[in-house]
Amino acid sequence: MTSGYQRLMRLLLALLALNTLAVAAQPADDSTSVKKNEFSVDLQFLGRGESRYGGMPTEPVDIDEEPEDPKVPMSSFVLSRTRLPINFKRDWLEARVTPQHSGVWGQAGKGGFNLFETWVKLSTHSGFFGQLGRVALSYDDERIIGSDDWAMASLTHDVLRLGYEGHGHKAHVILAYNQNADVIETGGSIYEGGAQPYKTMHTAWYHYDVPRFPLGASLLFMNIGMQSNLDDRKDRTWFQHLLGGYLSFQPRRWKAELSYYHQFGKNENAIKIDAWMASAKLSFMPSERFGFTTGYDYLSGDKYFAVPTGHNVGMILHDVIKGFSTVYGSHHKFYGAMDFFYVSAYHNGFTPGLQNVYLKAFYSPLRGLNLSAGYHYLATATKLDGMDMALGHELEFQANYAISSDVKLSLGASFMKGYETMERLKRSGINNQLRWGWISLSVNPRIFKIKW
Repeated sequence: MTSGYQRLMRLLLALLALNTLAVAAQPADDSTSVKKNEFSVDLQFLGRGESRYGGMPTEPVDIDEEPEDPKVPMSSFVLSRTRLPINFKRDWLEARVTPQHSGVWGQAGKGGFNLFETWVKLSTHSGFFGQLGRVALSYDDERIIGSDDWAMASLTHDVLRLGYEGHGHKAHVILAYNQNADVIETGGSIYEGGAQPYKTMHTAWYHYDVPRFPLGASLLFMNIGMQSNLDDRKDRTWFQHLLGGYLSFQPRRWKAELSYYHQFGKNENAIKIDAWMASAKLSFMPSERFGFTTGYDYLSGDKYFAVPTGHNVGMILHDVIKGFSTVYGSHHKFYGAMDFFYVSAYHNGFTPGLQNVYLKAFYSPLRGLNLSAGYHYLATATKLDGMDMALGHELEFQANYAISSDVKLSLGASFMKGYETMERLKRSGINNQLRWGWISLSVNPRIFKIKW
């Protein structure tokens, strides 16, 4: 069986040979010709080594019991990702195909090989466009919809996207319908275990930039259809909705950002949803070499576990789900670099919500080198019985150095002092002394380009 890496290398060698032939075949002087077509190939490689102490939950029994110490508190591993974006562009037509291999070094099956993106896009000179295929979506600050590029596999969606962009206005409509191939012939409509958690997704996004004034505003509406988890209603799709907006005001060296989103409808267990989140962020860059950012996030939460499972106790069936879901956002950007919240979930999907107060500083002592340090105070949004709301304090440090225009070296370290609430919710007795460090290399050259 040919491995994913071997297939990728063969494709890369073939493209390099094509580049050599194309350069040799080009005329000596074609400056007078009009070149309407452009074809390019990029190489994107990312390797990251991580070492983590604590933070991962042990098997829970009861939220009221004392957590157990994990048997292996230290975890070290190396991740890698290779992408080969292949791009074609004409004045009204664009297309992209991006093979991707990602995984952990030494992983059984040698990781995953798939198509990260594959889409075609038709545009008009008046600003209208249509896009069809597998697309990495990114909107506003990526809190709700983003590519989540920190994760090796990242997020893409199989969608039809229609829109208009021009004169300060942007309006997009996104439509998705997912199905399992093995039920098509039998006429089935149950979608389980697919590439996406949702069966259908309808999204409308509108953005407006005020002319000659540094203010931008966005509105977002999502209608997400989830396959029913109920044994007697397996063929039913339950719809949950999200409605909200994002504001960005950027006068000179200041930038203020505000967002609010409300979730309602029903989840896959047919339980009503009534959840919300709000955020405020203020940034100041007194010079090009240093700056500061501070902000506050509030995400509503549940007071008890939402759905009873097995013989676990201390859980009740809710009439209304209050825990806000960040759905398809780039979660790593927002709630602490250690990803204990909205990436690493609590047991059974339970969320007591989150309050995140943070302060960050940025400094560039020399060209190509950027340093940053941040602090987070983290707490639950709801008061849990017998527990304080405070989860802990997190410190994070990061350094980025651009070795060249397409090669970047990065490293970071984070430390968290967790309180008893953090230990009990995460089911790990060492959550009062969490450590995490990483180092990564990113290489992104353009290896082939031709116009004709």
